Amino acid sequence: MSLTPQIGIMEITLYESGTSSIVGRDDVLKLSSNENPLGPPPAAVEAITKAAIEVNRYPSTDHAALRDAIAEVYELEASRIICGVGSDEVLQFVTQAFSGEGDEIIYTEHGFSMYPILAHMAGATPVKLPEVERVVDVDIILEAISEKTKIVFIANPANPTGTLVPDAELVRLADGLPAHVILVLDGAYVEFSEGYDGGKTLAATRPNVLMTRTFSKVYGLGGLRIGWGYGPQEMIDVMTRIRQPFNLSGVQLAAAEAAVRDPDWVRDCAKLNAEQRARLTGAMRQLGLACDDSEANFVLVRCVDKAEADAAEQALLNGGIIVRRPTSYGFPEGLRITVGDAEQTGRVIDALTRWREAG
Repeated sequence: MSLTPQIGIMEITLYESGTSSIVGRDDVLKLSSNENPLGPPPAAVEAITKAAIEVNRYPSTDHAALRDAIAEVYELEASRIICGVGSDEVLQFVTQAFSGEGDEIIYTEHGFSMYPILAHMAGATPVKLPEVERVVDVDIILEAISEKTKIVFIANPANPTGTLVPDAELVRLADGLPAHVILVLDGAYVEFSEGYDGGKTLAATRPNVLMTRTFSKVYGLGGLRIGWGYGPQEMIDVMTRIRQPFNLSGVQLAAAEAAVRDPDWVRDCAKLNAEQRARLTGAMRQLGLACDDSEANFVLVRCVDKAEADAAEQALLNGGIIVRRPTSYGFPEGLRITVGDAEQTGRVIDALTRWREAG
């Protein structure tokens, strides 16, 4: 081509979303995108309806009402909160603002697929490090840090493994990083992990730690794309300079504010998820399918090999169930199954039980 794109752009592999339909079936159960089976909170739906009447008006440019609501619920400083189009955009802000050509961005072998994409977008070099038994290893990261390192991305809980780095290890990592390296704790699934604060304490007390959250998972607002980040004031001020003033619509802002002010919804969804996650994990193990304890709203099932995973996936498709094959994450033998409600979990267990019994 005659036009020359910026360095790194042509290294990006286009993102492929999971399928959502099966030819010839009208009872499809989609468990491939980690969506909340209960949908959004009723309060958010009501807020969306009201906000839709005023879509002729430009939205707030500073997101003050939403930031105040998040600060109140999570006990944070509103001025240190930045909102984006999903937490993905917040990750893009920090990457664009603090890395570039000649820099390196660290992520781990089963880390979120957006991390290397973001690095390439900024012209930086993504550096993939190994994990140990599907868990991020702090020592491996610390050993890989150099003067070129600018950002370390960690999804905690991780996608697609569902594993969690303990608090003590996160503190050791944060304290072991040099001042010029930013630690980003991607907390898309935090609400499903009981007892973990998502990096809030570290982001509140360290000068180089950013935590991110999303409204797509437990709040059931994936279709609206709303996320936020919290970190040191100096870091947030820099990121805000590259945030477009109208990046979130009035509908998005209204829905997110209503959702975050409904803690009972979060509690109920997390409770349902914990119950069905334990049920699904136990059933998979009884069927001879390996899976780690998950701290998210999905379970990564690991078959003996790719052939067995192909057969298990086909059994699920025969039952009208779509799951995700995390082959690009290094698991050709894997099936990532979103945790649904009781009836949906039962369908998964029944389909795979029939497959096992059929030999």
